[in-house]
Amino acid sequence: MSIEEFGYTQELKRALRFKDLVVYGLVWMIPIAPFGIYGYVSDAANGMVALAYAIGVVAMFFTAMSYKAMSADFPLAGSVYTYAQRGIGEAAGFLSGWLILLDYILIPSLLYIASAAALAPLFPAVPKWLWVVGFAACGAGVNLCGVEITAKASRLMLYAQLVVLAIFCAVGLYALYVRGIGAGHLTLDPLFQPSKFNVGVIFSAVSVAALSFLGFDAISTMSEEVSDDDRQVVGRATLVSLLLVGGLFILQTWIAADLAHGMKFASLDTAFYETAERAGGHWLNLLTSWSTAIAWGIANSLVSTASIARILYSMARDRKLPAVLARVSGKSRVPYVSIVLVGVVSLVVSTVFIDRLDQITSFVNFGALTGFLMLHASVVNHFIVRKKSTQYVQHLLFPVAGFAILAYVLYSMGRATWMLGLIWLAVGVVYYVVLTQVLRRNAQLQV
Repeated sequence: MSIEEFGYTQELKRALRFKDLVVYGLVWMIPIAPFGIYGYVSDAANGMVALAYAIGVVAMFFTAMSYKAMSADFPLAGSVYTYAQRGIGEAAGFLSGWLILLDYILIPSLLYIASAAALAPLFPAVPKWLWVVGFAACGAGVNLCGVEITAKASRLMLYAQLVVLAIFCAVGLYALYVRGIGAGHLTLDPLFQPSKFNVGVIFSAVSVAALSFLGFDAISTMSEEVSDDDRQVVGRATLVSLLLVGGLFILQTWIAADLAHGMKFASLDTAFYETAERAGGHWLNLLTSWSTAIAWGIANSLVSTASIARILYSMARDRKLPAVLARVSGKSRVPYVSIVLVGVVSLVVSTVFIDRLDQITSFVNFGALTGFLMLHASVVNHFIVRKKSTQYVQHLLFPVAGFAILAYVLYSMGRATWMLGLIWLAVGVVYYVVLTQVLRRNAQLQV
């Protein structure tokens, strides 16, 4: 199925394969993502950090299945925006795209802030904003060179992260079982503690842990750059990358939680690095903190910038955003104006939230999870209502289950997060009314 069937012209370069998409998703989610937010998740989950990630895997599995279903029918860039637009209607598509933009716009800034926080103890004389500038320039610069360069750089970054993760797990297990550090062995405490378990508490932790999973959904934004004609390739890559990284998240946080048994952290920002130092010494603290900075600030900024630019490109192509954002470079064939805009906005947002990592994390998750709710609704409407599908497990049970879990996670978020989210949504509604009623941009797509 080509994009010409949907009324578009193929402008982006088709150069990505299944392996590239899986790598892209893994780099987006960052195999060592818990390094940066471990302290916050552990604190919110009363130590049951592995349980928070396990529930996160389940919740995102249902979402991945919804992405798999919609990406097969609509192989277009745009992710949730495209799926809600085609699966429900024009207004739903715009609002879904607007909500997911809150996630995508803030993610690079979150990455830069977390990376700067990891490097701050190592280079106290260097201001955090200087690190942010360097990370933003790198993310935009590599993306402007073309999608193939971005894919190659992503693979190298992924391999480096997996090596660091293997070292931490090996040293951590040795410290537990041979040196008797922490709990002295792997226990069930990181998964379940009856005396501390509370549904509300756990889901509050899941709302923070969900940040680590954001990215598997971004694979769908690269649909128009896939070289394989198989309509299922994007969906399969989405599911495979989620399950692989979910297993890694649970493994590393389980080991870390038992290593940290009885510890009092100096800061939630540096909790994982303190735990690593307890297991292997200062060198492991340095290795994990540097790896976090590079993985969050450089590796993930490459793919996050690419995804956000494609969302902006897709919405601008449909005249929902300024047309200039749909301009594609004749040489590298990437949406270069959108890429540059992402870099500039990221710098501005980063300066506002430079010392508020926990707050920007919640805001990012609000945008993503509300967008996912619209995705699940799109699956039911498109397949069950319109197409009269009888595949009730995939097209009804999975999206309904995913919707229910994510709705509860959203409910567990703080008041400040809801206020910002609703303000963002209100601005989007006003913008859409002006767009359709004043500017008369209301071309209804045939679906």
